[in-house]
Amino acid sequence: MNRKEFVKRSLLGAGVVAAGIPVISATQEEQKEVGFNHIPAIKGETMKNAIIHRAETRGHANHGWLNSYHTFSFAQYCNPERMHFGVLRVLNDDQVAPGMGFGTHPHDNMEIISIPLSGDLEHKDSMGNVAVIRQNDVQVMSAGTGIRHSEYNKNSDQEVKFLQIWVFSNKRNVTPRYDQLTFKPEDRENTWQQILSPNADDAGVWIHQDAWFHWGEWSAGKTADYKIKKNGNGVYAFVLSGSITIGDIKLNARDGMGIVDMSSIDIKADSDAFVLLMEVPMN
Repeated sequence: MNRKEFVKRSLLGAGVVAAGIPVISATQEEQKEVGFNHIPAIKGETMKNAIIHRAETRGHANHGWLNSYHTFSFAQYCNPERMHFGVLRVLNDDQVAPGMGFGTHPHDNMEIISIPLSGDLEHKDSMGNVAVIRQNDVQVMSAGTGIRHSEYNKNSDQEVKFLQIWVFSNKRNVTPRYDQLTFKPEDRENTWQQILSPNADDAGVWIHQDAWFHWGEWSAGKTADYKIKKNGNGVYAFVLSGSITIGDIKLNARDGMGIVDMSSIDIKADSDAFVLLMEVPMN
């Protein structure tokens, strides 16, 4: 599939406004349906109040220029039982070929977070922002009343790998905004480093939602706990590398686990591990 057709189908399937056509993205109807998806865990991997998404169960699309894995339904991958985890709508694990990328396309009423894992991702948008984001950067856009932007691999000799995450906004039709920050990797060694919150005065970037993102790089054998910031929120843990155990469930690279109705979470690093935690409202 060429890039133009891919972008069109992605927008219609996962949520923005394209050419004046109303689509499902952050409509009031879909927001009413936001909640915990009770997807059965793999047999023998049960844990109270939790759901496990193994890496190999994700949606997958390889378009040549783009190799993408979808934790939740996106574009041509449509699984009614994997639409979202609370207000966490999209978690895409993307690899873009050298010199290639997503042409200019629109979004509205969505919080869009990009986290580069390697390479250089060039961004341009209708607000006049032109930027390159790299490993240790976090970029956020509040699409609000509507923005248009493009994303391209700036390099001609290497892939760019990044996570694209969409979170439903808690306010509709806000003024669009853009921000990016660079984080020191040493500040996440065997500790949680906050990279996103609802508060502009707090650590990290901020969004229009009662959500907090943290990441940490843990040495083998280390244990950590995470305390929920807001009552009623759930946490989605995504293992970027290595392996960890939460409760009695072992998670490997690119596995995900959603946890609800708990005030804290205990994690053990079974090997050196890099983990992203996304705390989000469930309703």
